[in-house]
Amino acid sequence: MTATAQTAVVGVTGYAGAELARLLLRHPRLKSTLPVFAGRLDEKDAARGGIPLAEIHPELANNNGTGKLKLQPFSWELLTERGVEVLFLATPHEQSRAWVPEALRRGIRVIDLSGAWRLREPANRAIYGFEDEGTDRAKSTQDQAVYGMPELHREQIAAAKLVANPGCYATSIILALKPLVEAGLVDLDRGIVCDAKSGVSGAGKAPTAKTHFMHAADNLSAYAVFAHRHTGELLEQIGVKADEIVFTPHLLPIPRGILSTIYVRFHEPQTRERILEKYRQFFGRSAMVRIYDRVLPQIHYSLHTGYADIGFELSPDGRRAVIVSCLDNLLKGASSQAVQNLNLMQGWGEAEGLE
Repeated sequence: MTATAQTAVVGVTGYAGAELARLLLRHPRLKSTLPVFAGRLDEKDAARGGIPLAEIHPELANNNGTGKLKLQPFSWELLTERGVEVLFLATPHEQSRAWVPEALRRGIRVIDLSGAWRLREPANRAIYGFEDEGTDRAKSTQDQAVYGMPELHREQIAAAKLVANPGCYATSIILALKPLVEAGLVDLDRGIVCDAKSGVSGAGKAPTAKTHFMHAADNLSAYAVFAHRHTGELLEQIGVKADEIVFTPHLLPIPRGILSTIYVRFHEPQTRERILEKYRQFFGRSAMVRIYDRVLPQIHYSLHTGYADIGFELSPDGRRAVIVSCLDNLLKGASSQAVQNLNLMQGWGEAEGLE
Protein backbone atom coordinates (compact mmCIF):
# COMPACT_ATOMS: atom_id res chain seq x y z
CA MET A 1 0.00 0.00 0.00
CA THR A 2 1.15 3.52 -0.83
CA ALA A 3 -0.06 6.71 0.83
CA THR A 4 -0.69 8.44 -2.48
CA ALA A 5 -0.01 8.09 -6.20
CA GLN A 6 0.79 10.38 -9.10
CA THR A 7 -1.91 9.93 -11.71
CA ALA A 8 -2.41 11.36 -15.18
CA VAL A 9 -5.55 11.60 -17.29
CA VAL A 10 -5.69 11.72 -21.08
CA GLY A 11 -9.15 12.47 -22.45
CA VAL A 12 -10.41 14.91 -19.82
CA THR A 13 -12.44 16.86 -22.39
CA GLY A 14 -15.02 14.06 -22.75
CA TYR A 15 -17.97 13.27 -20.51
CA ALA A 16 -16.31 10.32 -18.76
CA GLY A 17 -13.03 12.25 -18.56
CA ALA A 18 -14.74 15.13 -16.78
CA GLU A 19 -16.25 12.79 -14.20
CA LEU A 20 -12.89 11.10 -13.73
CA ALA A 21 -11.22 14.46 -13.13
CA ARG A 22 -13.86 15.39 -10.57
CA LEU A 23 -13.38 12.13 -8.66
CA LEU A 24 -9.60 12.27 -8.68
CA LEU A 25 -9.49 15.92 -7.60
CA ARG A 26 -11.67 15.07 -4.59
CA HIS A 27 -10.04 11.74 -3.74
CA PRO A 28 -8.75 11.84 -0.14
CA ARG A 29 -5.54 9.99 -1.09
CA LEU A 30 -4.64 12.42 -3.88
CA LYS A 31 -4.87 15.78 -2.16
CA SER A 32 -1.09 16.21 -2.19
CA THR A 33 -0.60 14.80 -5.71
CA LEU A 34 -3.12 16.33 -8.06
CA PRO A 35 -3.49 14.60 -11.42
CA VAL A 36 -1.61 15.59 -14.55
CA PHE A 37 -3.99 16.34 -17.42
CA ALA A 38 -2.59 15.88 -20.90
CA GLY A 39 -3.87 15.62 -24.45
CA ARG A 40 -3.57 16.78 -28.03
CA LEU A 41 -3.51 20.59 -28.33
CA ASP A 42 -3.32 22.93 -31.30
CA GLU A 43 -0.32 25.18 -31.70
CA LYS A 44 -2.00 28.19 -30.13
CA ASP A 45 -3.00 26.39 -26.92
CA ALA A 46 0.33 24.57 -26.73
CA ALA A 47 2.15 27.90 -27.00
CA ARG A 48 0.39 29.25 -23.92
CA GLY A 49 1.34 26.15 -21.95
CA GLY A 50 -2.02 24.43 -22.19
CA ILE A 51 -5.68 25.12 -21.53
CA PRO A 52 -6.82 25.92 -17.98
CA LEU A 53 -8.97 23.08 -16.72
CA ALA A 54 -11.54 25.62 -15.54
CA GLU A 55 -12.02 26.75 -19.15
CA ILE A 56 -12.83 23.20 -20.21
CA HIS A 57 -14.95 22.29 -17.18
CA PRO A 58 -15.84 25.42 -15.15
CA GLU A 59 -17.60 23.25 -12.57
CA LEU A 60 -14.21 21.86 -11.49
CA ALA A 61 -12.86 25.27 -10.41
CA ASN A 62 -12.60 25.81 -6.64
CA ASN A 63 -10.55 27.69 -4.08
CA ASN A 64 -7.88 25.09 -3.30
CA GLY A 65 -5.88 25.64 -6.47
CA THR A 66 -7.29 22.94 -8.70
CA GLY A 67 -8.86 25.62 -10.88
CA LYS A 68 -5.32 26.60 -11.94
CA LEU A 69 -4.54 23.19 -13.37
CA LYS A 70 -4.04 22.99 -17.12
CA LEU A 71 -4.57 20.50 -19.88
CA GLN A 72 -1.00 20.25 -21.16
CA PRO A 73 0.36 18.95 -24.47
CA PHE A 74 0.80 15.20 -24.17
CA SER A 75 4.31 13.77 -24.23
CA TRP A 76 5.98 10.80 -22.61
CA GLU A 77 8.60 13.20 -21.33
CA LEU A 78 5.90 15.12 -19.43
CA LEU A 79 4.67 11.94 -17.74
CA THR A 80 8.22 10.93 -16.84
CA GLU A 81 9.09 14.38 -15.51
CA ARG A 82 5.99 14.42 -13.30
CA GLY A 83 6.62 10.89 -12.03
CA VAL A 84 3.32 9.48 -13.26
CA GLU A 85 2.65 6.03 -11.82
CA VAL A 86 -0.90 5.38 -13.07
CA LEU A 87 -2.20 6.63 -16.42
CA PHE A 88 -5.93 6.86 -17.11
CA LEU A 89 -6.85 6.76 -20.79
CA ALA A 90 -10.33 8.08 -21.60
CA THR A 91 -9.43 7.99 -25.27
CA PRO A 92 -10.74 6.37 -28.47
CA HIS A 93 -9.98 2.67 -28.84
CA GLU A 94 -7.37 3.23 -31.55
CA GLN A 95 -5.45 5.74 -29.42
CA SER A 96 -5.34 3.34 -26.51
CA ARG A 97 -4.07 0.56 -28.77
CA ALA A 98 -1.17 2.82 -29.77
CA TRP A 99 -0.27 4.27 -26.36
CA VAL A 100 -0.79 1.45 -23.86
CA PRO A 101 2.18 -0.69 -25.00
CA GLU A 102 4.51 2.32 -24.71
CA ALA A 103 3.19 3.18 -21.25
CA LEU A 104 3.80 -0.37 -20.06
CA ARG A 105 7.30 -0.32 -21.55
CA ARG A 106 8.01 2.78 -19.47
CA GLY A 107 6.77 1.13 -16.27
CA ILE A 108 3.54 3.12 -16.04
CA ARG A 109 0.45 1.22 -14.96
CA VAL A 110 -2.63 1.90 -17.10
CA ILE A 111 -6.37 2.02 -16.51
CA ASP A 112 -7.91 2.16 -19.97
CA LEU A 113 -11.55 3.28 -20.24
CA SER A 114 -11.81 2.35 -23.92
CA GLY A 115 -12.64 -1.04 -25.39
CA ALA A 116 -9.10 -1.55 -26.71
CA TRP A 117 -8.03 -4.37 -24.37
CA ARG A 118 -11.26 -5.73 -22.83
CA LEU A 119 -11.69 -8.82 -24.97
CA ARG A 120 -9.51 -11.90 -24.83
CA GLU A 121 -11.03 -13.82 -27.75
CA PRO A 122 -10.04 -12.71 -31.28
CA ALA A 123 -13.54 -13.52 -32.56
CA ASN A 124 -15.02 -11.06 -30.07
CA ARG A 125 -12.42 -8.37 -30.83
CA ALA A 126 -13.10 -8.57 -34.56
CA ILE A 127 -15.98 -6.10 -34.27
CA TYR A 128 -13.45 -3.34 -33.52
CA GLY A 129 -11.32 -4.00 -36.60
CA PHE A 130 -8.05 -3.15 -34.85
CA GLU A 131 -5.27 -2.58 -37.38
CA ASP A 132 -2.62 -4.14 -35.13
CA GLU A 133 -4.63 -7.32 -34.48
CA GLY A 134 -2.38 -10.36 -34.47
CA THR A 135 0.90 -8.50 -34.04
CA ASP A 136 3.36 -9.60 -31.36
CA ARG A 137 3.03 -6.27 -29.56
CA ALA A 138 -0.77 -6.50 -29.45
CA LYS A 139 -0.65 -10.10 -28.21
CA SER A 140 1.87 -9.27 -25.52
CA THR A 141 -0.19 -6.30 -24.33
CA GLN A 142 -3.46 -8.24 -24.36
CA ASP A 143 -1.87 -10.97 -22.24
CA GLN A 144 -1.22 -8.39 -19.52
CA ALA A 145 -4.75 -6.95 -19.51
CA VAL A 146 -7.14 -7.66 -16.64
CA TYR A 147 -10.85 -7.02 -17.09
CA GLY A 148 -11.48 -4.21 -14.64
CA MET A 149 -14.64 -5.30 -12.85
CA PRO A 150 -13.71 -5.35 -9.16
CA GLU A 151 -16.64 -7.56 -8.20
CA LEU A 152 -15.29 -10.33 -10.45
CA HIS A 153 -11.51 -9.85 -10.55
CA ARG A 154 -10.52 -8.02 -7.38
CA GLU A 155 -7.26 -9.90 -6.72
CA GLN A 156 -6.06 -9.81 -10.34
CA ILE A 157 -6.73 -6.07 -10.59
CA ALA A 158 -4.65 -5.38 -7.50
CA ALA A 159 -1.58 -6.87 -9.20
CA ALA A 160 -2.31 -5.68 -12.74
CA LYS A 161 -0.17 -3.45 -14.92
CA LEU A 162 -3.03 -2.91 -17.40
CA VAL A 163 -6.67 -2.75 -16.37
CA ALA A 164 -9.28 -2.71 -19.14
CA ASN A 165 -12.23 -0.84 -17.69
CA PRO A 166 -15.55 -2.52 -18.63
CA GLY A 167 -18.22 -1.11 -20.89
CA CYS A 168 -21.24 0.57 -19.32
CA TYR A 169 -23.92 -1.73 -20.72
CA ALA A 170 -21.70 -4.71 -19.99
CA THR A 171 -21.32 -3.68 -16.35
CA SER A 172 -25.05 -3.47 -15.76
CA ILE A 173 -25.74 -6.87 -17.34
CA ILE A 174 -22.74 -8.84 -16.09
CA LEU A 175 -23.30 -7.84 -12.46
CA ALA A 176 -26.98 -8.80 -12.70
CA LEU A 177 -26.38 -12.20 -14.30
CA LYS A 178 -23.03 -13.53 -13.09
CA PRO A 179 -24.14 -14.65 -9.60
CA LEU A 180 -27.09 -16.65 -10.94
CA VAL A 181 -25.31 -18.16 -13.96
CA GLU A 182 -22.26 -19.11 -11.92
CA ALA A 183 -24.52 -20.81 -9.38
CA GLY A 184 -25.99 -22.94 -12.17
CA LEU A 185 -29.54 -21.70 -11.64
CA VAL A 186 -30.20 -20.24 -15.10
CA ASP A 187 -31.47 -22.50 -17.88
CA LEU A 188 -29.19 -21.32 -20.68
CA ASP A 189 -30.91 -23.58 -23.20
CA ARG A 190 -34.01 -21.39 -22.84
CA GLY A 191 -31.96 -18.27 -23.53
CA ILE A 192 -31.42 -14.96 -21.73
CA VAL A 193 -32.90 -11.70 -23.01
CA CYS A 194 -31.24 -8.39 -22.07
CA ASP A 195 -33.23 -5.28 -22.94
CA ALA A 196 -30.96 -2.35 -22.08
CA LYS A 197 -31.50 1.40 -22.33
CA SER A 198 -28.95 4.19 -22.00
CA GLY A 199 -28.93 7.96 -21.87
CA VAL A 200 -27.38 9.89 -24.74
CA SER A 201 -24.04 10.51 -22.99
CA GLY A 202 -23.27 6.81 -23.50
CA ALA A 203 -22.58 7.59 -27.14
CA GLY A 204 -19.78 10.02 -26.24
CA LYS A 205 -19.38 13.76 -26.65
CA ALA A 206 -18.92 13.95 -30.40
CA PRO A 207 -22.37 14.69 -31.89
CA THR A 208 -23.93 12.43 -34.49
CA ALA A 209 -27.21 12.49 -36.38
CA LYS A 210 -28.72 9.94 -33.97
CA THR A 211 -27.60 11.74 -30.81
CA HIS A 212 -28.72 15.13 -32.09
CA PHE A 213 -31.50 16.68 -30.00
CA MET A 214 -33.92 16.54 -32.92
CA HIS A 215 -33.52 12.76 -33.16
CA ALA A 216 -33.10 11.74 -29.54
CA ALA A 217 -35.63 13.98 -27.80
CA ASP A 218 -39.12 12.48 -27.31
CA ASN A 219 -37.87 9.28 -28.93
CA LEU A 220 -36.79 5.75 -28.02
CA SER A 221 -34.81 3.71 -30.52
CA ALA A 222 -33.05 0.36 -30.68
CA TYR A 223 -29.63 0.21 -32.32
CA ALA A 224 -26.68 -2.14 -33.00
CA VAL A 225 -29.00 -5.14 -32.76
CA PHE A 226 -26.88 -8.35 -32.70
CA ALA A 227 -23.85 -6.13 -33.35
CA HIS A 228 -23.04 -4.11 -30.22
CA ARG A 229 -19.41 -3.99 -29.12
CA HIS A 230 -20.23 -4.89 -25.53
CA THR A 231 -21.66 -8.29 -26.50
CA GLY A 232 -18.25 -9.97 -26.38
CA GLU A 233 -17.80 -8.79 -22.80
CA LEU A 234 -21.05 -10.51 -21.83
CA LEU A 235 -19.97 -13.77 -23.43
CA GLU A 236 -16.52 -13.81 -21.87
CA GLN A 237 -17.37 -12.56 -18.39
CA ILE A 238 -20.71 -14.26 -17.76
CA GLY A 239 -19.56 -17.47 -19.42
CA VAL A 240 -22.34 -17.94 -21.97
CA LYS A 241 -22.42 -18.70 -25.68
CA ALA A 242 -23.64 -16.30 -28.35
CA ASP A 243 -26.79 -18.32 -28.99
CA GLU A 244 -27.68 -18.31 -25.26
CA ILE A 245 -28.12 -14.55 -24.86
CA VAL A 246 -29.74 -11.69 -26.77
CA PHE A 247 -28.64 -8.14 -25.94
CA THR A 248 -30.49 -5.20 -27.47
CA PRO A 249 -29.40 -1.65 -26.59
CA HIS A 250 -31.75 1.33 -26.83
CA LEU A 251 -31.20 5.09 -26.77
CA LEU A 252 -33.18 6.92 -24.10
CA PRO A 253 -33.97 10.65 -24.42
CA ILE A 254 -32.17 11.45 -21.15
CA PRO A 255 -28.62 12.71 -20.55
CA ARG A 256 -27.26 9.77 -18.53
CA GLY A 257 -28.09 6.50 -16.80
CA ILE A 258 -28.67 2.87 -17.80
CA LEU A 259 -31.56 0.54 -17.06
CA SER A 260 -31.23 -3.08 -18.12
CA THR A 261 -34.24 -5.38 -17.92
CA ILE A 262 -33.11 -9.01 -18.07
CA TYR A 263 -35.34 -12.06 -18.53
CA VAL A 264 -34.19 -15.51 -17.36
CA ARG A 265 -35.65 -18.99 -16.82
CA PHE A 266 -34.43 -21.37 -14.14
CA HIS A 267 -33.80 -25.12 -14.25
CA GLU A 268 -35.95 -25.54 -11.14
CA PRO A 269 -38.43 -23.33 -9.27
CA GLN A 270 -36.68 -20.79 -7.06
CA THR A 271 -37.70 -18.85 -3.98
CA ARG A 272 -37.11 -15.17 -3.47
CA GLU A 273 -34.98 -15.95 -0.43
CA ARG A 274 -32.65 -18.22 -2.40
CA ILE A 275 -32.10 -15.67 -5.18
CA LEU A 276 -31.41 -12.95 -2.63
CA GLU A 277 -28.96 -15.27 -0.87
CA LYS A 278 -27.03 -15.89 -4.11
CA TYR A 279 -26.73 -12.17 -4.79
CA ARG A 280 -25.73 -11.30 -1.24
CA GLN A 281 -23.14 -14.06 -1.08
CA PHE A 282 -21.61 -13.04 -4.41
CA PHE A 283 -21.48 -9.32 -3.58
CA GLY A 284 -20.67 -9.64 0.11
CA ARG A 285 -17.37 -7.75 -0.33
CA SER A 286 -18.68 -5.30 -2.90
CA ALA A 287 -19.33 -1.86 -1.47
CA MET A 288 -20.49 -0.41 -4.78
CA VAL A 289 -23.28 -2.90 -5.53
CA ARG A 290 -26.68 -2.50 -3.88
CA ILE A 291 -29.18 -5.38 -3.89
CA TYR A 292 -32.78 -4.24 -3.68
CA ASP A 293 -35.48 -6.31 -1.98
CA ARG A 294 -39.17 -5.71 -2.75
CA VAL A 295 -38.40 -2.57 -4.76
CA LEU A 296 -37.04 -2.52 -8.29
CA PRO A 297 -34.18 -0.13 -9.07
CA GLN A 298 -34.79 2.98 -11.11
CA ILE A 299 -32.30 5.14 -12.98
CA HIS A 300 -32.63 8.11 -10.67
CA TYR A 301 -31.70 5.99 -7.62
CA SER A 302 -28.17 5.41 -8.99
CA LEU A 303 -27.78 8.64 -10.97
CA HIS A 304 -24.66 10.64 -9.99
CA THR A 305 -23.47 7.80 -7.75
CA GLY A 306 -20.93 5.01 -8.19
CA TYR A 307 -23.42 2.29 -7.32
CA ALA A 308 -24.80 -0.53 -9.43
CA ASP A 309 -28.34 -1.29 -8.27
CA ILE A 310 -29.88 -4.74 -8.80
CA GLY A 311 -33.39 -5.98 -8.06
CA PHE A 312 -35.68 -8.71 -9.37
CA GLU A 313 -39.17 -10.17 -9.40
CA LEU A 314 -40.02 -13.87 -9.58
CA SER A 315 -42.94 -15.32 -11.50
CA PRO A 316 -45.61 -16.98 -9.31
CA ASP A 317 -44.27 -20.44 -10.20
CA GLY A 318 -40.67 -19.45 -9.40
CA ARG A 319 -39.38 -20.60 -12.78
CA ARG A 320 -38.78 -17.18 -14.31
CA ALA A 321 -37.31 -13.90 -13.15
CA VAL A 322 -37.17 -10.35 -14.41
CA ILE A 323 -33.99 -8.67 -13.19
CA VAL A 324 -33.58 -4.89 -13.27
CA SER A 325 -30.08 -3.41 -13.13
CA CYS A 326 -29.38 0.33 -13.04
CA LEU A 327 -26.26 2.47 -12.94
CA ASP A 328 -24.85 5.80 -14.05
CA ASN A 329 -23.06 5.09 -17.32
CA LEU A 330 -20.51 7.86 -16.70
CA LEU A 331 -19.68 6.65 -13.19
CA LYS A 332 -20.08 2.93 -12.36
CA GLY A 333 -20.19 2.43 -16.13
CA ALA A 334 -16.91 4.30 -16.63
CA SER A 335 -15.12 6.74 -14.28
CA SER A 336 -16.01 5.64 -10.77
CA GLN A 337 -15.29 2.03 -11.74
CA ALA A 338 -11.89 3.24 -12.95
CA VAL A 339 -11.30 4.83 -9.54
CA GLN A 340 -12.35 1.56 -7.86
CA ASN A 341 -9.63 -0.10 -9.91
CA LEU A 342 -7.09 2.57 -8.90
CA ASN A 343 -7.95 1.94 -5.25
CA LEU A 344 -7.36 -1.79 -5.66
CA MET A 345 -4.10 -1.29 -7.55
CA GLN A 346 -2.79 0.99 -4.79
CA GLY A 347 -3.97 -1.20 -1.91
CA TRP A 348 -6.55 1.35 -0.71
CA GLY A 349 -10.13 0.77 0.34
CA GLU A 350 -12.12 -0.12 -2.75
CA ALA A 351 -14.76 2.55 -2.16
CA GLU A 352 -12.41 5.38 -1.10
CA GLY A 353 -13.41 8.64 -2.74
CA LEU A 354 -16.64 7.13 -4.07
CA GLU A 355 -19.18 6.90 -1.25
